[in-house]
Amino acid sequence: MNTTALSFVLVAAVVHALWNLAAKRVTFGGPRFVWLYYTVSAVVLAPVVAVTLLVEPQRPQWTWLVAAVVTAVLHVAYGTVLQRGYAVGDLSVVYPLARGTGPLLSVLAAVLFLHERPGVLGLLGAFLVVTGVLVISAGGSGAGAKKRQAGVFYGVLTGATIAAYTLWDAHSVTTLAVPPLVYFGAGALCQSVLLAPAAVRDRAEVGKLWREHRKEVLIVGIASPAAYLLVLYALQMAPVSLVAPARELSIVLGGLAAWFVLGERNAARRLAGSVLVLAGIVAIAMA
Repeated sequence: MNTTALSFVLVAAVVHALWNLAAKRVTFGGPRFVWLYYTVSAVVLAPVVAVTLLVEPQRPQWTWLVAAVVTAVLHVAYGTVLQRGYAVGDLSVVYPLARGTGPLLSVLAAVLFLHERPGVLGLLGAFLVVTGVLVISAGGSGAGAKKRQAGVFYGVLTGATIAAYTLWDAHSVTTLAVPPLVYFGAGALCQSVLLAPAAVRDRAEVGKLWREHRKEVLIVGIASPAAYLLVLYALQMAPVSLVAPARELSIVLGGLAAWFVLGERNAARRLAGSVLVLAGIVAIAMA
């Protein structure tokens, strides 16, 4: 991976961990909160997309819109499942499992459908990821165990949605040659439209979310596209098999935030599991 692509990915990892910390602080709202921050993203990106379309030498294609609609569906699933996970589980469980299983599943898909061969390092990486997941999800009993199990379930489910949109987005910005800014901006608009019915049905809750968590809405709405745009640009310079794992440095950063900022229980053990997951992803990337 070249230096520019690596720099983009590392900055994206820091920003990604920060906006997930903000999202974790919102304990209610679910799809309504997701709609609010997607709408903020769409509003922020709209003028940038308009300017990009004017200066972009390539004429807009219908395939760009199709690509944006598909990614919007996948991202709505991702945002909704992730927020549900944060409502019922700890950041130190949901976040590393989501970020860890996502690239693992992406690589498995590449092996199964693109006939890539991971080799010994790839197999070692998969083992480390699985071991890290077991460390994160082990321990506790009673109500704590139920909370952890819920976090594990939604973390892994979120990881599946991450794998899906990562593969699709890589295809969109490379094979379909959709400009990243246009792609993400159009996707954000479609995401807002898809979740609008839920927001309209619960206008009172949307208003309450905006009053009580305006800061979190703005942080996620701005930082989320910023982080992912950096990833999309990196995908134009480096293969997905390298970009997807490298961005997961955010796993350790999220674990540190859970420990030092949120004061979650068992965060030290979960952070150790997160480090194992990250080591596994690095090994997969080197395979």
